[in-house]
Amino acid sequence: MTRPDFIETLAAACLRQGDASSDYDLNAGIVLPADRSLRPAAVLIGVTTAGDVILTKRSSQLRHHPGQISFPGGAQDMTDPTPQAAALREASEEIGLPSAVVTVLGQLPPHETVTGFSVTPVIGWVHADFAEIAEAGEVAEVFRVPLSHVLNPDRYVIEQRLWRGAPRKFFAVPYGPYYIWGATARILRGLAERVGG
Repeated sequence: MTRPDFIETLAAACLRQGDASSDYDLNAGIVLPADRSLRPAAVLIGVTTAGDVILTKRSSQLRHHPGQISFPGGAQDMTDPTPQAAALREASEEIGLPSAVVTVLGQLPPHETVTGFSVTPVIGWVHADFAEIAEAGEVAEVFRVPLSHVLNPDRYVIEQRLWRGAPRKFFAVPYGPYYIWGATARILRGLAERVGG
């Protein structure tokens, strides 16, 4: 099976050295406790042969991050031996993506979220079509964004909102009707930096 050039580029980007990222990257005044405990989690940055990134819109009924754009993924369970296993399991549960049609290319450094997770982004080439099945009650929509859009640093903006009574800056990379921001945008921005570096 021949891999498209952009898949080779993503695989090479996974091998580059780089620092971990954080939801706090743009907020130098926030001091985090050194002894904080983070829960391990993983997400799948699934890239299709057509050159699209698979994303989800979370259900508006969820307690955490309702209606937000995210990668398929979640907490790493005790039964998940690796972040890769967690990302593939979650993608199967959330969008019906069979692990058999995913070739893992590598992973990015972990990303710390404001909700107390250390998220490992796993990059996978989705090399065959599959029937998308949004997990009821968790995923409102499965959609795709061109890889070229999220790898272009000029598409990113820095915005600000009040969080716990204080202003907090964050990256956003809007696409059509989808407002991609927060951890998802920061992880994608990190990928763009690695590919362009």
